[in-house]
Order: sequence, then C-alpha cells, then structure tokens
Amino acid sequence: QPKRIHYTPLLKNPRRPSLYYVNLIGIKVGRKTVDIPPSALAFDATTGAGTIIDSGTVYTRLVQPAYTAVRDEFRRRMGNANVTSLGGFDTCYTVPITIPTVTFMFQGMNMTVTQDNFILRSASTPTACLAMAAAPDNVNSVLNVIANMQQQNHRVLFDIPNSRIGISREPCS
Repeated sequence: QPKRIHYTPLLKNPRRPSLYYVNLIGIKVGRKTVDIPPSALAFDATTGAGTIIDSGTVYTRLVQPAYTAVRDEFRRRMGNANVTSLGGFDTCYTVPITIPTVTFMFQGMNMTVTQDNFILRSASTPTACLAMAAAPDNVNSVLNVIANMQQQNHRVLFDIPNSRIGISREPCS
C-alpha cells in the first residue's frame, strides 16, 4: 500500500447499496473554502442525497447549490478572464490562464487535485473548461459524484471489509 494513503469512512445506504457514499464536508478553490449550504452535501439514505466516489462517471457533478458556489468561486479566482461555454460546460476560458487547485474535503482527509484533474482542454480550439457540472435534473439531482477525471493520478482503495475508501496521490504514467 502507498505510505501516504488517507482514509474516509464509507457510508451505507441500503436503498442504493452499489454506490460508494462518503462524507464530503467541503470544497476549496485555491485556499478558500467555498460557502456551500450544508444541506447540499448532507448524506440522507432516505432520499439518496450525499456524495459518492464513482469510477464510471467521467466528470464530477455537484448538486445545484454546491456546483453554483464552486463555479462562482472558480470564476472569481479567474479574475477578469472572459468566460465562455463549450458543450455542457459553462465555465470556459481561452488559454493560457492561471488555474487554482481544487480540494475535496472529506471526513478524515482532503483530496487536492491539480488542473489535470478538473480542466478539460479542447483539441480544436485554445479553450479550457472547468470539467464539472450541475447534477442532472432527475433522480440523481440530490447526488454529488466525484468522478474518474478527478481520481486520475490517485490510487483509490475501496476497502470494503473496513468500510472505508483510501486515496493517495500517485502519478500514473
């Protein structure tokens, strides 16, 4: 196992037992903890609300109030850079730009990701987009999904017998 792996407890949801729920307690953009309503991150087994770690989803999706707060803080940090959209992404910029880090704050650990984990670069234009979006307006509208793009260059250990997930930064080349 990696020497510097950190763990967060798995939460059990009997209504959705195939999902890996974790307790996301906050998100930072740069050094600032984003002001997200606690209800947007709260785990609720009855409604399915909460946060999951999912390797089958490509881009992180956050419930609307959480996404709006993170997006707005990201835009604030980008200063006067011109914001555009591209496809389903609403926070895009013409490169080059200086990009802050993003930190997902879980119970017992933080996971700081660099721009390779949350910036999508267009192959045909000099455009870079925040690779996160609001949760879809359906049964999953109450679910935050930390997706596989954010997990790249990390070792993610699903320790089911001990009801925990471990994450360690580990470049994959």
